[in-house]
Amino acid sequence: MAGKAAAPGTAVLLVTANVGSLFDDPENLQKNWLREFYQVVHTHKPHFMALHCQEFGGKNYEASMSHVDKFVKELLSSDAMKEYNRARVYLDENYKSQEHFTALGSFYFLHESLKNIYQFDFKAKKYRKVAGKEIYSDTLESTPMLEKEKFPQDYFPECKWSRKGFIRTRWCIADCAFDLVNIHLFHDASNLVAWETSPSVYSGIRHKALGYVLDTLCTKATMQTVRAADTNEVVKLIFRESDNDRKVMLQLEKKLFDYFNQEVFRDNNGTALLEFDKELSVFKDRLYELDISFPPSYPYSEDARQGEQYMNTRCPAWCDRILMSPSAKELVLRSESEEKVVTYDHIGPNVCMGDHKPVFLAFRIMPGAGKPHAHVHKCCVVQ
Repeated sequence: MAGKAAAPGTAVLLVTANVGSLFDDPENLQKNWLREFYQVVHTHKPHFMALHCQEFGGKNYEASMSHVDKFVKELLSSDAMKEYNRARVYLDENYKSQEHFTALGSFYFLHESLKNIYQFDFKAKKYRKVAGKEIYSDTLESTPMLEKEKFPQDYFPECKWSRKGFIRTRWCIADCAFDLVNIHLFHDASNLVAWETSPSVYSGIRHKALGYVLDTLCTKATMQTVRAADTNEVVKLIFRESDNDRKVMLQLEKKLFDYFNQEVFRDNNGTALLEFDKELSVFKDRLYELDISFPPSYPYSEDARQGEQYMNTRCPAWCDRILMSPSAKELVLRSESEEKVVTYDHIGPNVCMGDHKPVFLAFRIMPGAGKPHAHVHKCCVVQ
């Protein structure tokens, strides 16, 4: 059962997960993914749970429709979720619209013991009590219970058809109102571009971080540059040890990051590299994140037998994050007590969950936490 008498307040579980791989190989990956997800639900026993998915439906949404339906049905009808008698599901399935499609999926589950929970109607500008289970899909732009937007194309001109954007919902539990935002930001399209230019077309901070990793991993190495014969464009960087028979330590191409020793990203959960995870620093007065104590969440092998192995496509990084506004931080960390435990971690450390490991934040909303700001909607938890 969710919630014990000795633990006051509303238990909340927020999960963010890039699930694209699950639909590319559903037979081998979805079962493991769901098992690990249900285990986290069982451990934390939330009253209110949000699951924010990116790349929902995989690379070919149209071909994955049957797998999408099966995944949603499983989540809503599983024995592991039987105590959640109310749910809201928002799926952007409008894959034929280049202008609007984001491939985002937002799931919200409410435990049967949770009373007085409301969701905001952005069109009517008022809260509505949540009852039953409802699924909204296809054209979410017409759904009044959320706000959805796709990033302008000129934000990422290198990609002809980006699926990056966000979905926002607003909730009120007892006297506490808060926003939840499901966001999928832009990736680095080319490791070589990120290496060569500063600031890169993606991020000067990302270039600095990647450059640091290369310098750190290859301190006793020489670098060989391979260029295309016709354009003189750099197509490969090869780092070799100065001694030890000039053994190759790292090969870097546009879609290749092949380092000989992946343990550097797993040792002590890779925390030695967090010093250079600076991308959020420009938002330090607007967004807050709990301390990271888990390894980089991407890019893991999609082989169901290799749950801990990284793919050799990109430099491992913490790509999946849960961020909070200052008021959300206050809400999460308020009313410290022995019963109140905040957990920020990843799901399925030893199991193949696809190329991204889901990341979750578990906490409790204590009685009266929303006063005196229950009707001031500046509390935004961003995923």
